[in-house]
Amino acid sequence: MRAILQRVSRASVSVDGEVVGAIDRPGLVVLAGATHTDTEEDARALAAKIWTLRILAGERSCADEDAPLLVVSQFTLYADTRRGRRPSWSAAAPAELGEPLVEAFVAALRELGATVETGRFGAMMQVALVNDGPVTISLDTADFAAPRRT
Repeated sequence: MRAILQRVSRASVSVDGEVVGAIDRPGLVVLAGATHTDTEEDARALAAKIWTLRILAGERSCADEDAPLLVVSQFTLYADTRRGRRPSWSAAAPAELGEPLVEAFVAALRELGATVETGRFGAMMQVALVNDGPVTISLDTADFAAPRRT
């Protein structure tokens, strides 16, 4: 799985003009995407990494500060732009695989004790945020999760 983390002072996500998720204090916006080979183990590993990553003020983590997270699914994190001018989305997991993985990621965060707000999977969403720092970090479970068995 991949995630883009943005440290924020506040953020919200809307669908059709309705706010469906919001955080009103310092925390993280997490844009999360899955690929075909991702598993629930990857979702749990990503959740644990993000929950304990020391990127808040004073080198603190969300776990240290009980900071909220706003998770927004984003298949475009797997865009392939190597050829031509039109991105390919073939590396992104199809909805029937991606949605349960994003849900498993959110569930894993909540099991760790996180306060989590979310967008709406597959919807056209508008994300508003105030980036704090600014701090923006990219993560990929291929870089730190357990090796896959073949």
